[in-house]
Amino acid sequence: MNVFDFSAVALDGAPIDLSRYRGQVLLIVNTATACKFTPQFSGLEAIHRRFHERGVEVLGFPCNQFRGQEPLDEAGIDAFCQRNYGVSFPMFAKIDVNGAGAHPLYRHLKREAPGVLGTQGIKWNFTKFLVGRDGKVVRRYAPQTKPDEISEDVDRLLADQPAV
Repeated sequence: MNVFDFSAVALDGAPIDLSRYRGQVLLIVNTATACKFTPQFSGLEAIHRRFHERGVEVLGFPCNQFRGQEPLDEAGIDAFCQRNYGVSFPMFAKIDVNGAGAHPLYRHLKREAPGVLGTQGIKWNFTKFLVGRDGKVVRRYAPQTKPDEISEDVDRLLADQPAV
């Protein structure tokens, strides 16, 4: 299995088959609008704008599992992201990333790229996963890792995995 075998629901309620992103490099992030890392939306948008034409897609998955830091509904999340950060990358409906109700995509991501000392749980909002054009998870980044620190890895992955 790879990331392209999963589906999710967009903020507007439309089902999205992630196979639509086959052949693209993905940066998948669990997000929240009321977190100390929320300003990272700016950096994520910068990555999206810088690399989108070269085949990179940032995918945001809001999550309310960390101290209730995603209190908004889907319409509120969309409005917040547009108004405050000009987010133009795809955002999805709220999901769980940990526990029995964890979204299948996140169960897969955590298995493929465990955290420190092999732990699988997501520790906080804005944990990031870099996925290659083949749908395989390349690397996991901690919430503290700023998106601009990932740009070099994205650039290198694009060079190593050119578009077909």
